[in-house]
Amino acid sequence: MLFFLLTVIGISLSGVMMPGPVFAATISKSFNSKFAGSFVAIGHGIVEFPLMFLIYFGLYNFFQNQFVRIFLGIAGGIVLIYLGKDIFHLKSAAKASFQENPTSRATLAGAVTSLLNPYFVLWWVTVGTTLIIKSASFGLIGFFLFGVVHWLCDFFWYSTVSFVAHHSGKIWGEKAQLLLIGVSSLLLISFGVWFIVSSLRWIA
Repeated sequence: MLFFLLTVIGISLSGVMMPGPVFAATISKSFNSKFAGSFVAIGHGIVEFPLMFLIYFGLYNFFQNQFVRIFLGIAGGIVLIYLGKDIFHLKSAAKASFQENPTSRATLAGAVTSLLNPYFVLWWVTVGTTLIIKSASFGLIGFFLFGVVHWLCDFFWYSTVSFVAHHSGKIWGEKAQLLLIGVSSLLLISFGVWFIVSSLRWIA
């Protein structure tokens, strides 16, 4: 069991540390709150835990369905482009009303960028499913520990990213802060375009 959980930590961190929509959303929300990443991880978990249970209880084939993957790709791409465009207004982004309600805004960002990311689902029906099957060999407690350990890796990473980004923004100044927000915006838009193009290739 211990060796398996150490494997889960290694695989989970290697996946979560790759730049993606959730990472970009974390950066964009971090300048107004050093705890933004924690809330993003909670939103990510709100989507992730039900998906784990669905796969565990046998809905693997549903997420393998080509229509489902195409729908997620196109819908996710449109939403990511919208989110990227929304934070592209750098001055307003830097002074966003995120401070008024950091919990709901960052949690929503984590949930949306996870739910509408077809490659997030693809990871779970491939690598994630393999880990779930292995966890099931230890019974329900093995599956539970797997889910908690995996999510804690997400929580640790995104919390660290937002903490560093928040304090780095103060050190570098407003121009560097605006630049990073702009980069995050372009990343979201780029991922959105990529998701749509990839989905259209599946249709072809």
